[in-house]
Amino acid sequence: MSEPCFRMSKERITVENKRIINNDRAVDCNQLVPIKYKWAWNFYLDGCANHWMPTEVPMQRDIEQWRDPNAFSPEERHVIKRTFGFFSTAETLVGNNLVLAIYKIIDNPECRQYLLRQAFEEAIHVHAFQYIVQSLSLDEREMFNMYREVEAIYNKDEYVMSCTDGILDSDIDTKTKKGLQKFLKNLVGFYAITEGIFFYSGFVTMLSFGRQNRIPGTCEQIQYILRDESIHMNFGIELINTIRDENPGVWDSEFDQEIIEFIKTAVSLEHNYSAECLPTGILGLNTDLLKEYIEYIADRRFERLRLPKQYNASNPFPWMSEVIDLKKEKNFFETRVTEYQTGGALEW
Repeated sequence: MSEPCFRMSKERITVENKRIINNDRAVDCNQLVPIKYKWAWNFYLDGCANHWMPTEVPMQRDIEQWRDPNAFSPEERHVIKRTFGFFSTAETLVGNNLVLAIYKIIDNPECRQYLLRQAFEEAIHVHAFQYIVQSLSLDEREMFNMYREVEAIYNKDEYVMSCTDGILDSDIDTKTKKGLQKFLKNLVGFYAITEGIFFYSGFVTMLSFGRQNRIPGTCEQIQYILRDESIHMNFGIELINTIRDENPGVWDSEFDQEIIEFIKTAVSLEHNYSAECLPTGILGLNTDLLKEYIEYIADRRFERLRLPKQYNASNPFPWMSEVIDLKKEKNFFETRVTEYQTGGALEW
């Protein structure tokens, strides 16, 4: 019989006892309060305040536009389908990593509370793309198998998933420097790279259609997903930096360089993906602008991870910052306020 995860004790847990990872046996991972990491609890509350469901968003205008043979050029249809092809399964990969890898290693209850909320949101995002694909009568097998058929998408997914293999190993010991660095690299891969870089070419491309009142229901859902992912990424980076602070010496100069190269390679993969999706310019977008934007986004991720900027790129799409940062606004498509169902409490 396995040892229980809690024990009889009259000794009550204090905030001083709690850590993000590798808690002492005396700290019960089931006991939420007293809350030490209030930022984690606040991320959970923000996620709850932002609850939405894909089926709340009307898709009739999207269906009418998509069926019109003159509404989109072949190049526009190509980039839209490539975006769906990446997102439709990338969200599942993130959710699987959360449930199978991150949750089992993070043993702080307030962080786990947010991870449960995030896992549900990843499921909502997968649902959203299934709902979009079904609404537009796209080939579901093509969309959901694209990550195995299109090399530029496969390379992105395979690159990040390579971080998960090591921490799924039952022999990983996060009390060692090597084991904890392996886990931190996984967190960087999923929070800073997948959710913080790999999603952003798709976001800027799809929301460019929304700015022209095209496929409005799809773009409204993309905007909701973008705001969810922004919270996911901010939680993840806070998680990484707190683990780093609680484990002095684990993030040394050698690990600095490893993470810098890890992110720079991801940026190169994203450039390749953008070129495959957008071989010619559309909607005022081209591969050069997307390259500059991805490098600008990557520099922001470097800074949040306390690393030096690598590109010094400027933001060619300042309107994207408004989409992310505004708490409440009339959306591009004049359908309804782009605020989640219970989103009045959210602060951006």
